[in-house]
Amino acid sequence: MSEARSALQGRSFDGIARIEDMGLCGMITLRGDLDDGTLQKAVTSVAGVDFPGRRKASLAEGRGLLWMSPDEIMVLLPHADAPGAARTLAAALSGTHHLVAEVSDARAVLRVSGPAAREVLAKLTPADVSPAAFGPGEICRTRLAQAAAAFWMSGEDSLDVVCFRSVAQYVFDLLATAAAPGGEVGHF
Repeated sequence: MSEARSALQGRSFDGIARIEDMGLCGMITLRGDLDDGTLQKAVTSVAGVDFPGRRKASLAEGRGLLWMSPDEIMVLLPHADAPGAARTLAAALSGTHHLVAEVSDARAVLRVSGPAAREVLAKLTPADVSPAAFGPGEICRTRLAQAAAAFWMSGEDSLDVVCFRSVAQYVFDLLATAAAPGGEVGHF
């Protein structure tokens, strides 16, 4: 079996914001009835965090649950834990309508950090990333230029972005270009 490697192998860029590859991250897509108590219990026991509400992210110590759509949750956990957690979820939900897919190696996670992090994303997405519209604990599933992506606040001045692995270099380059020195807009 080959060794897992992150899509960007630790790349980073420093400009008006720092852009960095977050390395390997375990991810499980779970589709089903998000109002079902059995599903909620199974997913929170695997993730170790509270079940998120609509457009919310529930995160703690490298683990989390991201609301992705009315019938989809993304489970974040250490990369090595993802295969076993996916099996545990599938077993716990046996007999219910659901889909569990371990997608760790199909995604990439980047962090945009620094006082201009919101400005960098605002240059690339149609989503409103102003502090009044988007804050800690929220997730936005949208586009960055031509790439499908989702992002959430991972800290006061940092946002984590998840995208498909196949476009990770493109998204990194977009973010780095938007964060190039001299690109301050000063809107936020």
